[in-house]
Amino acid sequence: MTEVLRPAGPADVETLMALRTEAEGWLRGKDTDQWNDTEVGARAVAKWRETIDDGRTWVVTDVGTGDVLGTISRGPADFDFWTAEDVPQAGFYLYKLIVARRSSGRQLGARMVDWASRVAALEGRDWVRIDTWRTNTGLHRYYEDLGFKHVRTESPVHRRSGWLAQRPAGALTHADDLLEVAGTCPGAS
Repeated sequence: MTEVLRPAGPADVETLMALRTEAEGWLRGKDTDQWNDTEVGARAVAKWRETIDDGRTWVVTDVGTGDVLGTISRGPADFDFWTAEDVPQAGFYLYKLIVARRSSGRQLGARMVDWASRVAALEGRDWVRIDTWRTNTGLHRYYEDLGFKHVRTESPVHRRSGWLAQRPAGALTHADDLLEVAGTCPGAS
């Protein structure tokens, strides 16, 4: 075991902001306009604090160093995208999946999605659902490689995300390398 997933705490906010800033810079070098509207300052910090206080954000840390290697959040269905016909309560909704660039190649993103998939199944949900930036085709392929199926693309004028996808709850892509879970986080092994 080299990584562990734990609930994020207030002391993680600065690190989460650094992860987001790093991801914004990395994305600028890709063929996408995702996150080109950098989210900084009090508004961004307040959003992180809210998800942490609500128990909806987790971090993956290196067991040896304690360094934060990635983060994942969950939230309610976004009704700009998901409709009553989608049966919103059937989904576990992923947000803010970010992996530190220095941790690339460790399959942390896929393993965090697997953790969410296990939790979704334990909660009796049918789906793990995402909405991603509409123009980030590389990210679409990434999620499709993890077993997500494109549902549809929504294009509300006030939003840039809207590529909707889902995969069955309980589906795993790295069953032989599950993340260890610390603390009181749901989905503990």
